[in-house]
Amino acid sequence: MKVTFRIWRQDKPKAKGGFKDYEVDDLTEDMSFLEALDHLNEILVLKGEKVIAYEYDCREGICGQCGVFINGRAHGPHKNMTTCQLHMRSFHDGETITVEPWRAKAFPVIKDLVVDRSAFDRIIEQGAYISAKTGTAPEANAILIGKEVSDRAMDAAACIGCGACVATCKNSSAALFTSAKINHLNSLPQGKPEQHRRVLDMTAQMAKEGFGHCSFTGACEVECPEGISIVNIAEMKARYVKAKLFG
Repeated sequence: MKVTFRIWRQDKPKAKGGFKDYEVDDLTEDMSFLEALDHLNEILVLKGEKVIAYEYDCREGICGQCGVFINGRAHGPHKNMTTCQLHMRSFHDGETITVEPWRAKAFPVIKDLVVDRSAFDRIIEQGAYISAKTGTAPEANAILIGKEVSDRAMDAAACIGCGACVATCKNSSAALFTSAKINHLNSLPQGKPEQHRRVLDMTAQMAKEGFGHCSFTGACEVECPEGISIVNIAEMKARYVKAKLFG
């Protein structure tokens, strides 16, 4: 299998970047997309050229580090999938594949396909925790939580913070990410003491980081690897109004 990778190259944050084409042969349909990039980097090393910088860790669709734009879509041509779960069988022999980093003011490019997603960390720091004392695990039935509530909390907790929701949003909104983190804890008894302060502080930090407003198009839900529903955004907005009144 032979393809042409059209990849965004940028040496450092303030440098001028641009696309560069790389013709790569000897690929197989069973290769993952990241394995194909590994193969390209091996070729570049042998040629004495600079390798392409891109992020990854688990390569199992868990960590969310591997996110890039592929042919104009976050994580590639399939919905609800991470980049590392994508295989070369999703492309055709002879195809040109355009690869670029997340495009968002709050996610500045560090190098090539690597962006700084620490804005997410700063949002987390503003309230994605509880004040309950740590120690040995409590007895499972000490705090009874209904299945509907626990399921909703766990669905929100599935967010891996990859940033696809921001990258695919026309406004670069982080509403899906932030709402998932808020609703996860606010739904549970352990998160109730800080629920109002959590909503106000995390949404304030989201705005401070330069993320745009949500226009509820639903693009984020389609590209989210965990399929987190935009219902979370609506719930966050309702919680925000309540927090302004009672917080």
